[in-house]
Amino acid sequence: MQSILKKIKLLALDVDGVLTDGSINIGAEGECFKGFNAKDGLGISCAMRNGVQIAIITGRSSAIIHHRAQELGITLLHEGVKDKYAELQSLAQELELQPEEVAYMGDDLNDLPAFQAAGVALAPADAVPEVAASADFVMQRRGGAGAVREAIEMLLRAQDKWEQIVAAYLACGQGDRQ
Repeated sequence: MQSILKKIKLLALDVDGVLTDGSINIGAEGECFKGFNAKDGLGISCAMRNGVQIAIITGRSSAIIHHRAQELGITLLHEGVKDKYAELQSLAQELELQPEEVAYMGDDLNDLPAFQAAGVALAPADAVPEVAASADFVMQRRGGAGAVREAIEMLLRAQDKWEQIVAAYLACGQGDRQ
């Protein structure tokens, strides 16, 4: 089963429940807050530096998501998406990728259509049961708590890139965004 990960060139991610723990914190003045995991961020930097493109496909639109994507250098940001299947399929075509070169990580029912457009479906440990049952791989970590990092390490290990990444850090570090 790990062999299907060798072909992945694009990892598309949902936000709430995948890059965050799913909490949407709203202050008294209406300001929103979300927590992101630095280990996920470093994993994203490693993936992008090693041939795996990262996309965000989310149903919500938020300045917070823009800011986090910009911090990490993610340019494939798709917000306010109603049909994640069509969006992921369109993105794959735009990038000239076959479905088997695309992975998608989601945690809730609205992510199930994107699973159908991806060659590999991934879910955090706390995904809803229907999503976990439909995923090719369910992470041990929860959304917002390292699930994205775990998936990226799994992909990069399957592609025989992880040991080189670790060796580069041992030599001098990489100055990654987290």
